[in-house]
Formats: sequence, C-alpha cells, structure tokens
Amino acid sequence: MSADARPHLDTSRGPSGAEDRYGYVIVSSGFVLMCVMWTAFYTFGIFFKPVLHEFGWTRAVTAGAFSLSSVIQGLLAIVMGGLTDRFGPRVVMTLCGLFLAAGYLLMSQLTSLWQLYLFYSVILGIGMGGSFAPLLTLTARWFVKRRGLMTGLVVSGTGVGALVGPPLAGILISHYGWRTSYAALGVVVLVVMVVGAQLLKSAPGHLRRGGGEKDGDEASRSMHQEGVALHDAIRSGRFWKVFAMVFCLGFCIFAIMVHIASHVTDLGFTQATAANIMATIGAVCIAGRVLFGKALDRIGSRRGFVIGFAILGLALFLVASAGTLSILYLFAILFGFAFGACVTCESPLVADLFGLRSHGLLLGIAACGFTFGGGAGPFVTGYIFDFAGKYQAAFLLCAIVSCTGLLLAWLLKQPGASQE
Repeated sequence: MSADARPHLDTSRGPSGAEDRYGYVIVSSGFVLMCVMWTAFYTFGIFFKPVLHEFGWTRAVTAGAFSLSSVIQGLLAIVMGGLTDRFGPRVVMTLCGLFLAAGYLLMSQLTSLWQLYLFYSVILGIGMGGSFAPLLTLTARWFVKRRGLMTGLVVSGTGVGALVGPPLAGILISHYGWRTSYAALGVVVLVVMVVGAQLLKSAPGHLRRGGGEKDGDEASRSMHQEGVALHDAIRSGRFWKVFAMVFCLGFCIFAIMVHIASHVTDLGFTQATAANIMATIGAVCIAGRVLFGKALDRIGSRRGFVIGFAILGLALFLVASAGTLSILYLFAILFGFAFGACVTCESPLVADLFGLRSHGLLLGIAACGFTFGGGAGPFVTGYIFDFAGKYQAAFLLCAIVSCTGLLLAWLLKQPGASQE
C-alpha cells in the first residue's frame, strides 16, 4: 500500500512549521510552470494564419494538429497522473519540460504537414500531458481546507498564459517571423520548466494523510485520508458524469482558443484586436480562477461547475451573433470568467468526490475527457467553417455542448447520494 493510501492514525497532529510552509513554494512554482506551459500553448491561434498562408492548408487540417495534440495530451495525462503518484512531480515535470522545448524548437523548422502533426501533435502533446495532474494533485495533497483557493492560484497561471501568450506571439511574429518566434518559445520553456520543476517535492506524510490542515468534519477527513479505490471510482456513474462534463468544457474552450482570433479578423478587425480579445479572455480568466478558487471553499465544486457552465453558455450564444467590437469584448469577459471558474473546479471536484487515494490517476483520466473534448472542438469548428464559410453555426454548436455540460453538472450527486 502506498504512503498516500495508509490510514492516518494521529488526526490531532498539525503542521510542522517551516516544513509545511513549503506548500506556498509549491503553489508559487506551480503557478509559474502553468504560466510558461500555457503561454506557449495558447499562441497556436496567433500562429494559425501565418502557417496557413505559408503552406496553404485548410483550417480543418491545420486545426487538426491542435486537436490531435489535445487527444494525446489527454491520454498522457493518465500516464503522468500515475507517474506522479509513483515517482513524484519533480521527475514528471522535468520530463514534460524537455518534450515541450523540443516540440517548439522543431516547429521552427517546419516544412511539411506530417511534421506539423509529429512536432505539434505528438511531441508537444506528450509534454502537455503533465500540464494539470502533477501540479494539481500536488496542491491537493499540500492543502485541505484552502484547497479551492490554492488550486485557483495555481491554475490562474493558465489564465496568465492566455493573457500574455497571444499578444506576445503577435509582437514576436511581426518583428521576427513565426519560425524564430517558435524557437524563442522553445528556449524559454526549456529553461523555466527544467529549473522550476526542481522546486517541487511531495507533501510531508501527515499532510498527505490528511492531518496538515485540520478539517472539523470527521467524515470529510476520513474521505481525504483514504479515498475511493481506482477500480471503484471508474465503475461509478458519478465519475463518468464528471468525465462527460469536462469533455464538454474542453470542446468549448479549445474551439474558441484556436479559432477566435481568426473569427475576429474575418469580421474585419486587425490581428492586434484579435490578440487583445484573447488577452481579455486571459485577464478575466485569472480573476475568475482566484475568486472562484476562494468561493469553492464555501459553495462547493459542483455548484461552481453549474455556475461556470451557465455563464459559458451565455458567452457562446453571444459570440455566435457578435458583429461589433463591444459584443466581442463582452463575450471575452464572460467566456474568460467561465473558463477560469470551471477549470478551477476540476481538481477539487475529483478530491471531493473520490478523495486523495488515487487523485493523480483519477484527475488524469478526467483531464483526458477535457482534452478529448479539446481535440474534437477545434477540428469540428474548422470543418464547419470550411463547409459554411463562417463560424456562427460552429459557435452555436459550442453553446449547445456547454448547455449539456450544465445539465450534467446539475445532475451530479455528491458522495453518499444514491447513483444509478
């Protein structure tokens, strides 16, 4: 039996001072690593048209590389979650940094379609497999009572990525071209990821077993100490509702993040305006993650998903009919907040429903649902555009998918409730 699965015998034991304060180093390091990974990843929408213009590929085919990358990312998330449970996050995140750096450096040498799918889909997909499960599982094990807030702080790094990545990519491409820009991303990712990963370490035993931040509810504490066994979790209807929910979320999020810049320029606005729309999404996403992370500790992760999906659906109905800049910015604000809220809920929801015994692996499987949806969304959106010549129908489909996620979240039952 692993250390994480052993019963906690001394629930009165509290934090061990300076050792447990290292949890804040974990949160800070996780935030920086999230920033770097997602700053680079969210630039795809800005590189999209320059690559299209140079090679003349269709939008569906080009977006397909991002879609396949998301699928591979999801499959590898399961592996990375399991490796994190066994070897710790330091090894996993170092490995991911090496793959990511290699992928971006190779993208600077792109000459053919098969290389796009190898470099971006496969190599970057492997590297991004560790983008959530290792860091969020580590955070969940260092913090109990403030898990929602600390998770929100870590995942707000992805919002910073959405805020910084697109404008930065636009500036780099305009001055140095897309190839040199990809090479620069590769160098930055290599240095920050490998160095930052060395600051990560597993939680002390009394924190891993639930004693670090004491929770007054005995049943809740017991759940966190032991948790649900992996085979029991994946056989439950509750888990597959979570999987379907995050599939819907990934479909909508990645469809927008890949295609919104092209949609804005298709409406007649400049590339700089498109980058600003994406930056607005990122800025509001940061606020959504921090605010919702704090709120989750009071309202619960399931209710957080319900609220997030409701706002996401409204945003997507808006963008499907948007023709003015003011509506596009309103969409960006709503979408960014919903994006931040829903992603912040994912790791705490898995912990709330199934405990920490197999949290890394279960979160990896759940993240696989997110990235499978993220794989389908950009490709389907690009295909609809190639057929219809505009994005409105595709964005309406995204709104319907979001409403499906809302329904699933509404129907999700907490532990102790009967399941079908």
